[in-house]
Amino acid sequence: MQTNLYNQKGESQGTVQLPDNIFNVPWNADLVYQVVVSSASNSRKTIAATKDRAQVSGGGRKPWRQKHTGRARHGSIRSPLWKGGGVSHGPKKEKVFDKKINKKMLKIALSCVLSEKLREGKLFVVKNFDIKGVKTKAADATLKEFLKNVKMLSENKKTKTPKTLILTSYDKDFGRSIRNLPYAFVDEARNANTSKILSYKVILISEKGVESIQNLFSKKDNAGK
Repeated sequence: MQTNLYNQKGESQGTVQLPDNIFNVPWNADLVYQVVVSSASNSRKTIAATKDRAQVSGGGRKPWRQKHTGRARHGSIRSPLWKGGGVSHGPKKEKVFDKKINKKMLKIALSCVLSEKLREGKLFVVKNFDIKGVKTKAADATLKEFLKNVKMLSENKKTKTPKTLILTSYDKDFGRSIRNLPYAFVDEARNANTSKILSYKVILISEKGVESIQNLFSKKDNAGK
C-alpha cells in the first residue's frame, strides 16, 4: 500500500510503498490484548516475599509450660499468631508470572497496531531526521513543527503536545537530543513492539526504520530451538 512520505518539517515529499502484510492488516483486538497482557506478565519482577514459621528466627523453646499458667497454650513464638512470627499463605519469590506467547502471534499483533495507527492517520513515514549535533532545543522545535504541519498539534500554545514515538536507525546524537523531551521517545525500529506503540499517540518511522521492521518480519524462526 502507498502512503505519504514526509520530510522532517512535515512537508509531503511524494509517496512511499509499504508492505501490506505489515501496514495493511485488519484489527484483531483479542490477539492484541493477549500479547499486551503476556508482555506485561513476562516483564513483571517477583519482589514480594514473606517468611513462614519455618524460616523466621527464634522459637527454639516452648514460651511457657502447657498447663497451670492461666494463659493460652503455645508451642513456639514463630507461630503466625505472634508478632514477629511467620506469615501464613504469604507471597513467595518462587511464583512465576511468565506467559507463553508464540513469535508468530507477536508479529501479527505488531502489524495490527501499526496498521491501525496508519488507518487512524497517526503514523507517518519520514524520509530522514537530520539534527546536527546534540541540541534538544532544535529537536523540540523540529518535532513541534512537524506535528503542526501534519495537523497533530494545534497552534494554540496551551495545547498539550501528543506523546510521540520515533522509530529509526541507530543515531546516538539524535537520541541524546530527544531524550530530555517529556513528550517524545526515540528507539531503534528493530525494537518495536505492540505495547510500546500502543502507549504513544503519534508514531514517526524513518525510511530506514521501515526497512528494519521489514527485516523483523522476514526473519524465519528456527523450529525446535
